[in-house]
Amino acid sequence: MIYTVTFNPSLDYIITVDDLKLGLTNRTSSERLLPGGKGINVSTVLMNLGIESTALGFIAGFTGEEVTRRLKKMGVRNGFIQIDEGFTRINVKLKNMDGMEINGMGPDISGEKVQILMDRLDRLGEGDVLFLSGSIPASMPDDAYRKIMELLDGRKVLIVVDATKDLLLNVLPYHPFLIKPNNHELGEIFGVELKTRESVVPYAKKLQEKGAQNVLVSMAGEGAVLVSVKGEVYDTPAPKGKLVNGVGAGDSMTAGFMAGYMEKHEYLHAFYMGVAAGSASAFSENLATRPEIEAVYRQMQEG
Repeated sequence: MIYTVTFNPSLDYIITVDDLKLGLTNRTSSERLLPGGKGINVSTVLMNLGIESTALGFIAGFTGEEVTRRLKKMGVRNGFIQIDEGFTRINVKLKNMDGMEINGMGPDISGEKVQILMDRLDRLGEGDVLFLSGSIPASMPDDAYRKIMELLDGRKVLIVVDATKDLLLNVLPYHPFLIKPNNHELGEIFGVELKTRESVVPYAKKLQEKGAQNVLVSMAGEGAVLVSVKGEVYDTPAPKGKLVNGVGAGDSMTAGFMAGYMEKHEYLHAFYMGVAAGSASAFSENLATRPEIEAVYRQMQEG
């Protein structure tokens, strides 16, 4: 079974405001409401590829109920734990304002609720896949990812970690199956600037030396690089297409990679599926569908 964890999911209110004027009443010219959060994005793309998953994490209040209602309608299994007070955050995203966002805080998560999640994760074993994505809410211990990795150590669960700096470095001794920093995050870890695909390879290998099995580095318009546990190095320029919406592209990449790996157990195929899924989402208003991913995959093969 596949599980995704989103500690602090959201209801994303995505709007367009033409000619925004501060201090005055403005009206939207377009609006959408979607369940948000990195793990939820992964579950959505997996579902679009015909792969079932269970979304885990914490929800609260009427907004949390709406998140789970929409996920159920989409076909994503609900494993969220109900928080008794507060409400799941609302994130306001202004589409035409160069990525401007106003993100909510979310509810406080007690140690008791965290333990319920840990008890659920304690059931995982060989053959299961777990995605740990995004930041940790301020109300939770900042070693939550490490605790999860420690709990599952030695059980042959394939764990994917998409997190930044210390959150990522702290889990490497537990040998995550896949990590996905971007080139800026990778450079920040080692105090260097990485602009080319060639330049990221030695630093990806350094993360392998620290314990990661497979390192997938996304580089936006420069493309992507994979250094596999077998020592293989793959790289590709970015597929051609118009950037429409970068939100969720990295989550789509990890979902696509694991979908490809589970399909053929070949790293080149997994790499191409990851890049195709990430790019297809970036070229679309919404997270990528299977036909969109397949179209980009074919483009990469032909190129």
